[in-house]
Amino acid sequence: MGIDVELHSARPARNWKKARATFLRGCHGHGEALGDALGSLHYLGVPGRLTAVDLYGDTVMNEQEAAAALREVPGLKEQCTDEQQRAALDDLAAVLEECVSTPGSYVWFAGD
Repeated sequence: MGIDVELHSARPARNWKKARATFLRGCHGHGEALGDALGSLHYLGVPGRLTAVDLYGDTVMNEQEAAAALREVPGLKEQCTDEQQRAALDDLAAVLEECVSTPGSYVWFAGD
């Protein structure tokens, strides 16, 4: 189970091709590790914004939701024992930070 993360300048269209018009950057290299890290939140029953990410579908976050999710990343990194998961969370944090600092932007989590 992998998950891709993309930053968009506006709410992305549901159609992948049409969503390229608002695409700013992606975080595709750590899909499996990120999916595992976020999946562990679900199994552990950890509350928070990252727990709401649908690992099998799409989840979109606005700037405010991205700010809340960004605050959760350090705690999640502490729970990781795998270096790939930590690297995936570092990439996710970079995308979330950029979303927070880019007015009107959205983060799109595309699950398997």
